[in-house]
Amino acid sequence: MTEFELIAKLTKKLPANQTVVVGAGDDCAVLDFGLRDKLILFKTDSVVEGIHFEKDAAPEKVGRKALARCLSDMAAMAGTPTAAVVTIGLPGNFKFESIEKIYEGMGVLAKKHGVAIVGGETTTNPGGIFISVALLGTVNRGRLILRSTAKAGDAVFVTGELGGSSTGKHFDFEPRLAEASWLADNFQVHAMIDLSDGLAGDLRHILKASSVGAELLKSAIPVNRAAKELARKNPSSRTPHRAALEDGEDFELLFTLAPGESVKLLDAWRKQFPSLKLSCIGKIIAGEGIIVRDKTGPQKLNAHGYVHFA
Repeated sequence: MTEFELIAKLTKKLPANQTVVVGAGDDCAVLDFGLRDKLILFKTDSVVEGIHFEKDAAPEKVGRKALARCLSDMAAMAGTPTAAVVTIGLPGNFKFESIEKIYEGMGVLAKKHGVAIVGGETTTNPGGIFISVALLGTVNRGRLILRSTAKAGDAVFVTGELGGSSTGKHFDFEPRLAEASWLADNFQVHAMIDLSDGLAGDLRHILKASSVGAELLKSAIPVNRAAKELARKNPSSRTPHRAALEDGEDFELLFTLAPGESVKLLDAWRKQFPSLKLSCIGKIIAGEGIIVRDKTGPQKLNAHGYVHFA
């Protein structure tokens, strides 16, 4: 059973109440607490030793990553983060100095984005360190962006460059909060997600939720230089293109909008974010699945990105 099969089974019978606008199935839960102009966003995510970081990783980078993952999910819904609680599980032989640095790493990023860390839980975990962050935020009513509202004909865009996250990007990425907020304020973005499990996997979440398919242009997919360098050093590894499709933890934004706005968006983006690449990589189509076009013609994409329990 894969991660997403497990999630699908577990979420079928989850209880809800009148506050729930969007429950399980998007980047954040969306709750209505009766605030006049805002909805509440609620998200949790975790990092686990041996999965998301190795034992010798710099502890401040581990702490930063634990919070940054949640911030990236909130960016995917054009939200503003406000407060977090942190649960940390520790082995019996932990060193206080390392744990202190984990919290320092979280704290620096939290201050940068105006996030308060307001408590949490500590527990033991003989298997190594794990950190779970639960994050609250808000989004203005009327500018909430979901996975489920992509439309056939939409252009598909991605920020930054993809692949090669294992070289260090998975620690040093910047959650695209400012970029997402600007997009929501200036354009009618139809659907959006952050790329945590790879382009091939996360695009499928939008397609499934929106009951559509996608056609991508291979040459338009932006490949990170690190992925190219890894392929050069190890020719038996995945090609840079496959890395861009399948590597997890890029934490860029993937979104769709009406094709008539594409040129306007690209022009405005270059002025607003001159140091961050924005690429139109394809379009949303009727049907299902992903087609990739290259010089040889269209081919069905079978890759699914990173999947836990596979």
